[in-house]
Amino acid sequence: MVTMKRDIYRDLQAWRGSKFRKPLVLRGARQTGKTYILQRFGEREYQQCHYFNFEEDSRLASLFEGDLDTGRIIRDLSLYRNCDIRRVEHLIIFDEVQACNAALNSLKYFNEHDNDYHIASAGSLLGVRMSKPRSFPVGKVDFLDLYPMTFYEFLDATGESRYRAYLEDIDRIAPLPDAFHDALTGLLQRYYLVGGMPEAVNRHTADPGFGNGRTVQKSILDSYTLDFAKHAPSSDIPKLSLVWESLPSQLARENKKFLFSVVKEGARAREYENALTWLTGAGLIHRSVLVTAPKVPLKAYRDASSFKIYACDVGLLGALAEVPAEAVQSDLSILTEYHGAFIENYVAQHLAAMTGIGLHYWKNVGRAAEIDFLLQHGSSIVPLEAKSGVNLRSKSLAFYATKYRPPLVVRTSLRNLKVDDRVLNVPLYALQSLPRILGLL
Repeated sequence: MVTMKRDIYRDLQAWRGSKFRKPLVLRGARQTGKTYILQRFGEREYQQCHYFNFEEDSRLASLFEGDLDTGRIIRDLSLYRNCDIRRVEHLIIFDEVQACNAALNSLKYFNEHDNDYHIASAGSLLGVRMSKPRSFPVGKVDFLDLYPMTFYEFLDATGESRYRAYLEDIDRIAPLPDAFHDALTGLLQRYYLVGGMPEAVNRHTADPGFGNGRTVQKSILDSYTLDFAKHAPSSDIPKLSLVWESLPSQLARENKKFLFSVVKEGARAREYENALTWLTGAGLIHRSVLVTAPKVPLKAYRDASSFKIYACDVGLLGALAEVPAEAVQSDLSILTEYHGAFIENYVAQHLAAMTGIGLHYWKNVGRAAEIDFLLQHGSSIVPLEAKSGVNLRSKSLAFYATKYRPPLVVRTSLRNLKVDDRVLNVPLYALQSLPRILGLL
């Protein structure tokens, strides 16, 4: 397997060196690379790494029964694995820790009584587990979230790091040379299909054809379905599947507001809210909520009854929608059609990874105007519209600009970087450089 560079590695290094360090909880959807990055981090940054997987070895749970005395737990783990677990110098990894609630709760006591032990825990369903009663106090742990690989990480993985460095060093608002713009547009189109799941990227890197990556994506989707059956309440399993499988249909509509009737005729919100919460907690979907006014803080103006949902990974969306990989190789327009679903999902996926906070959109019902995303940038609200092609006319953006008079409106599209009056166009491939570009203005 190709060594995968992940941006979260810097956050792990900062966690290790922090004088305020607490036991770490690394959250993320299944197969986003949590185990891989923690093990690489342990091997490189510590003298030794001790790995315990609570799903693979169910007997580990017995070591956390009864009291949660940290000294006893360390002695028992050392005896069980015939190893010497040391403070500071060694990293302890609790993987799939949501399978043992006592082990999850023990992190509180390590923080309070034995914080010299460096413990990093991970789990694909931690968000689901933590929403239930008897989860550990949040204030006793540090959190990090691992998302599918971003486009910039994809550039690193596919040997195109020079383009990433170029985009990260943009120092003026001006069109990029056509040679770079065309090359990056082509790489972005590859990313739409391959997505950011590490195994799919690795397979694509080894064999640039799209078919192998699609095989991996289908396998990942199967594992998610098995998670529904294995971990969700039995009454919610059919609803989880219906919501998850409705994703392509929801995004195929011009108005992408989530409709329960698309899930099932006659479906009601209260019947499916648990399923939506479960999918969000598992990291499989991102929810973007309507705000009634573009004001700081956006969270204060949310209308939770109106929202959109996006897949955690644009590549998985393609597999879920059964977009034929072979056809895309000869006709990339398939990805820009579909009412811009892939582009909007790509933007949502990256904004979630960039900000780590919830997504928001704005709509004026009377004028049928809608802005895809609203971003808080300092004390300002920046409207962001995602366009799938190069035809950039937008009545919604013009209406918003007239109504609220923001200093700047942003559009991300396949057009080159430029600013025209108060409209900033950021190429889709440079979306992760948006904070830097805004800073230049």
